[in-house]
Amino acid sequence: MQTVAIGWELYERTNSPLALGAVGLAQVIPMILLTLIAGHIADKYNRQRTTLLAIFILAVCSLALGAISYTKGAIFLVYTCLIFMGVARAFLKPASDALMWQLIPTNVFANAATWVSSSFQLASVIGPALGGFAIALFKSATPVYIVAAIACLLCFASVAAIKPQKTDFAKEPISIKSLAAGAEFVWNNQIILAAINLDLFAVLLGGAVALLPVYAKDILQVGPVELGYLQAAPSIGALIMAALLVYLPPIRKAGPALLWSVAGFGVVTIIFGLSRWVWLSLLMLALSGALDSISVVIRHTLVQIKTPDHLRGRVAAINSVFISASNELGGFESGAVAALFGPVFSVVSGGIGTILVVVVTAMIWPEIRKLGALHEDL
Repeated sequence: MQTVAIGWELYERTNSPLALGAVGLAQVIPMILLTLIAGHIADKYNRQRTTLLAIFILAVCSLALGAISYTKGAIFLVYTCLIFMGVARAFLKPASDALMWQLIPTNVFANAATWVSSSFQLASVIGPALGGFAIALFKSATPVYIVAAIACLLCFASVAAIKPQKTDFAKEPISIKSLAAGAEFVWNNQIILAAINLDLFAVLLGGAVALLPVYAKDILQVGPVELGYLQAAPSIGALIMAALLVYLPPIRKAGPALLWSVAGFGVVTIIFGLSRWVWLSLLMLALSGALDSISVVIRHTLVQIKTPDHLRGRVAAINSVFISASNELGGFESGAVAALFGPVFSVVSGGIGTILVVVVTAMIWPEIRKLGALHEDL
C-alpha cells in the first residue's frame, strides 16, 4: 500500500520520473553501506530483537510519512524517511531471514521457500489494490501511511510472539575477516554467485515497476485505482505460480528453469513497454511476476541449502543487497533513463538487457546450465 502511495504522491507533486527513481536510491544506499555490519549482527546477536527493532523503526517512518503527506511537507523530508527505512531494512532482512530459516527443518526448505514467496506475494496483491482504492476514496495518500504503520505494529506483535529455539551466538569481535565471511562464502560458491548475479542484473535492467505511475497517468491514461491493479498484477502472477510450485513435483532441472524464467521475464517486459492497452499491460505484468516467482524460489532454496547456520545472517545480508540493488537501483536506473529518453525506451531497452544478461551468465558460469534438482543436495 505504501509503495503505491509514495509513487503516486511524488509523481503528483513533482511530475518527474527521476523523482520516482530516487525513491529506490534513497533506500538502497544505506542498505549497501550497512550490509557487512547488518550481517555480522544477525549472526552474533539475538535475531528476534534485531528484527523487532527494525520493524518498529519502519512503523515510525510510516507515521512520519503520514504527517508529511497531511501537511504537504517538503519533498526532501519524504526522502529522509526513505533513508531511515533503508537503514531499518538493512538490519531487518538478514536478521529475519536467518531467524526464519533457523525455525524450518532442512528437508522442507524448497517447500518453505515457496510458502514464504506466496505469503509475500499475497500481501503484494492486496496492498497495491487497497492503496489505489484508498487514494481514490480519500483523495489523499495520508490514510495509506497510517494503515501501513498499523500493519507494521501488527507485524511487530506477531514476531514478538515467536519462541525460537535457544541459539548460542558466538561473541566474535568485529573484524574485517568476520565481516567479510559472508561475501567470501558467496564468492567461493560459484553457482550461488551466478544465481544472485543473474537476479541482480536482470531485475536491475528489466524492472518496470518504478515507472508504473508514469504508465498509468501518461501512457495508459488511467487513474489511481488502475495503478493499484497494475502494481498488484506482478504479485498476482507470482502468487498463482507459487501456488502451482507448492503442489507440483520439485523442479528437476533448476539451472535451465532459472535461465529460461529470467529470459521470459525480459520478453514480457518488452511487450509491456510497447503496450497501449490496459488488459495487455496487466497480462504482461502478471506473467513477469509468475516468471520471477520461479527464479526467486530456486535462488532462495539454493542459497539456504548451501549456507551453514553460523553464516546465514551474513550470507542473507549479501543476498539482500543483491535483491535490493536490483529492485531499488533498478528503479533509479529506470527513472533516470526515462527522464533522458522516455519511459517506453527505458522499459523496452531494459527487457532487451535482461535477455542479454541471461546469455552472458550462461556463458560465464556454464555449471548453472547443468544444475539439477535442488532437493538432491539435501
